[in-house]
Amino acid sequence: MPAPERDARARAHAERADGLTAVWRAAHERGEAHAIEDFLFTYYPTRPGQLRRWHPGPGVVLEAAPDDERLGWRWYREVALPDGGAGVTLDAAAFLAERGDAVRYVRALVGATAARPGTFGCFGLHEWAMVYRDAERGRDHRHPLPLRLGHDGTDAVVEGHRITCSHFDAFRFFTPEARDRNQLRPSRERQPAMEQPGCLHANMDLYKWAMKLGPAVPGELLLDCFELARDIRYTDMAASPYDVSAYGVEAVAIETPEGKAEYVRRQRGFAERAQVLRARLVAACDTLLDAADVA
Repeated sequence: MPAPERDARARAHAERADGLTAVWRAAHERGEAHAIEDFLFTYYPTRPGQLRRWHPGPGVVLEAAPDDERLGWRWYREVALPDGGAGVTLDAAAFLAERGDAVRYVRALVGATAARPGTFGCFGLHEWAMVYRDAERGRDHRHPLPLRLGHDGTDAVVEGHRITCSHFDAFRFFTPEARDRNQLRPSRERQPAMEQPGCLHANMDLYKWAMKLGPAVPGELLLDCFELARDIRYTDMAASPYDVSAYGVEAVAIETPEGKAEYVRRQRGFAERAQVLRARLVAACDTLLDAADVA
């Protein structure tokens, strides 16, 4: 990739990352918590600076600038160009030597999830199960926001619905009283066998997997995964028991037929976007593995 294209893509990537993180950065700079977007930087421990750094992905040789900073980046190496100049590229073999198990795990998990049909009847009840019967046990709920229906109303919604959460990293935050109400028993060991593409949290996790793959993921794909996770997070909280009106977000009242229909409509849209990203993540893993085999 010639230097002008390299530089243009890196600039565009940084500008896009800044736009996507602007709300969170502004709150952070004011010293304020952001009950919706903090999750994207705490549960997924990421810094905005990591999102700003553009990588071309495996198999791409960039024309190296004088004193190219990428030569100092982990897992990059210098290569000779046909015209005698210098290039820089991801050292796929070195990356796999350190991260090969992670690459293969992500490839298997994401590929298996993509191959399954999505289910669309959970209505985001995982968030409700995380605060079920908190008041009577004297526990603080997870976010510093009021409950939209109060404690009794929240508990009644949980008790009046069938809970079918398939995502372990949501299920593990259920209150003890809510765990036995879940019709499924997700576990870390069973995660590759249970993930399904209708799950909001499985779709947000594509951002986690893209970050875990680091420079092996093209920058455009990383930001597409982050943007999807950010969009899902707003719906996740809008459909939760919390009152998020202070953030200008209208509730998706899943305790009503209209709210359920709206949740499923959004859930299906997110699933369609996520399936496209899964295919791209699988392709990035395969390209990395192929590049290492050739090397």
